Amino acid sequence: MSGRTADEVAPAPVETLGLQDPAVQKSLARRGWLFAGSRKALRDPLALLALVLLVGWVLVALLAPWIAPHDPLEQSGELYAGPSGAHPFGTDELGRDVLSRVIHGTRLSLPLSATIVALALAIGGVLGLVAGYFGGWIDEVLMRLTDLVFAFPQIILAMAVTAAFGPSSRNAVLALVIVSWPVYARVVRSAVLSIRGQDFLSSSRLLGVGPFRALRKDVLPNSVGPAVVLASLELGNATLMLAALSYLGLGPRPPAPEWGAMIALGSNDLASWWVSVFPGLAILTVVLAFNVLGDALRDRLDPQSWRRAR
Repeated sequence: MSGRTADEVAPAPVETLGLQDPAVQKSLARRGWLFAGSRKALRDPLALLALVLLVGWVLVALLAPWIAPHDPLEQSGELYAGPSGAHPFGTDELGRDVLSRVIHGTRLSLPLSATIVALALAIGGVLGLVAGYFGGWIDEVLMRLTDLVFAFPQIILAMAVTAAFGPSSRNAVLALVIVSWPVYARVVRSAVLSIRGQDFLSSSRLLGVGPFRALRKDVLPNSVGPAVVLASLELGNATLMLAALSYLGLGPRPPAPEWGAMIALGSNDLASWWVSVFPGLAILTVVLAFNVLGDALRDRLDPQSWRRAR
């Protein structure tokens, strides 16, 4: 029978160990603190409202063929007709129903924005993991590459890439991925550098764990939080950038009902304010909802906030 007391045998609570302890960091990743933080973020009424708004837009995109009152490409003789019972958002210069075009525009803007963020996160996340974990000349080369992209304003570089390849949805996505991945690489690299010297990684190396398995099992779970928060914030930015390219004629080609292109058409006749105002409000609500939800996730996924919520 050991002479130790019950207090000496009982494990210390997480709060007393400190979140900088390697074992605690690994435990947080194993137990899904990312999901727990996301769930706590939704207790914020403003974040919950933003989530409901985004879910509503997703449902609009899925049900667009059934809820749109008219074909978004159907032309009529009612040119620049103001909002009315037949056309709640009015019509544009070709007599097309603005409400139907706004509804069908969700099927372009939302999927393309999600694709941009997913590709940029995948590319930048992998490069950030590699740069932060291996260091040395690999880190130097990859970080100088990110500096090269950061040297140009995002919209200017995106315009140049799209103009070089030709205006289209695919090329607009490609251009925005090219200008977006470096920020993910920087964030993930910083997270990896903060844990690279921790004891649990050194122990893994001594046990013969290969670098790629260590990246997948130990490094990635501990660095995914900041990347997810950044991605949630960048969804709004991707929507805005895509609309900007379309406004300049470098996005989806007409007559596709893309919100930015609709605003550009409405700017030709400012007296017919409804042609551009309603697509602009759609962009505003989507971007605002993404930003609010991203801010809530950032606050809740911060390790110190996670500990205070325990």
